[in-house]
Amino acid sequence: MDTFYWILIGLSFLLAFAALVFPILPGALFLALGFVIYGLAFSFEPFSILFWIVQGILFASLFAADYAGNAYGVKRQGGSKAAIWGSTIGLIAGPFVIPIPFIGILIGPFLGAALAEMIIHKKGFKTSAKVGIGSLVGFIGSSLIKGIAQAMMIAYFLWTVL
Repeated sequence: MDTFYWILIGLSFLLAFAALVFPILPGALFLALGFVIYGLAFSFEPFSILFWIVQGILFASLFAADYAGNAYGVKRQGGSKAAIWGSTIGLIAGPFVIPIPFIGILIGPFLGAALAEMIIHKKGFKTSAKVGIGSLVGFIGSSLIKGIAQAMMIAYFLWTVL
């Protein structure tokens, strides 16, 4: 039965990493689910106050990285709040609108930010495209940071329980 629980824990962690590519998935919650499965199946005893504080800080960093990465990329290229919102909408809608989900994740934020700048602020194509590229770079950067934070969370979890 222990193997079954470890498989569930592993699957929840894999889903957390899948959320880096499919942002519609709640990656941080899948990480937390792995911790809860372990606690319910085995014991919550290994999880000290320090464990929960460290995990809480890293958990919060996952959410902060999403917004900060996108906002930084857009603002660095002269984009507006409309471009940030457009990028976020494009990130969520892209995999569903574009037939190849991975391509949709890359094109969605770019198109969302660029279209928001062109429609809301009446900026030209070249300027809007720069903002779109900034959004895409911000998304890729935040995904990298989130991947590192998630790996740190899992490593600390494993170090604590093994």
